[in-house]
Amino acid sequence: MSANVVNQVAFLRTSRTFPPDLQQLTVELDKAYIDTSNAVNARTIGLYPTTRPAVTGESWFLTGNQRQQTFRQVYTFTATTAIAHQIPNVVPGQFTNCFGSYTDGTNTYGLVFATSVAVAGIITFYVTTTQIIFAVGAGAPALTSGRLVLEWLSSP
Repeated sequence: MSANVVNQVAFLRTSRTFPPDLQQLTVELDKAYIDTSNAVNARTIGLYPTTRPAVTGESWFLTGNQRQQTFRQVYTFTATTAIAHQIPNVVPGQFTNCFGSYTDGTNTYGLVFATSVAVAGIITFYVTTTQIIFAVGAGAPALTSGRLVLEWLSSP
């Protein structure tokens, strides 16, 4: 096992002995609060809002020690027309996790974050600086409603 692991701080102690001296107790309580906060803040946040972005709780370190967080938003739709995503300052490569599903009223199908080229039998989508665009392949099941989840990196 490597000693140079990034996520060592997520461990939360299950027990702690508190000293009887008030000054030492204050120091120990401060440490306990910091330990608890670090462990809680290291988890992924399971919020999927449709009206505005939510912080995911993920930390990305793509340029040295500079932390970037990711945001998440859900988009619902009833047609394969373009959706204005309203994400400011979009740059190529900013999207990290994009997925979705749709129904034809009977079955549920996955939406593939893939390409601007239509692929036979499936519906794919891609993201531009202002919109979510669908590419409907020949023979793809008809779409009656669906939802997409976009996750993207904050600006460094």
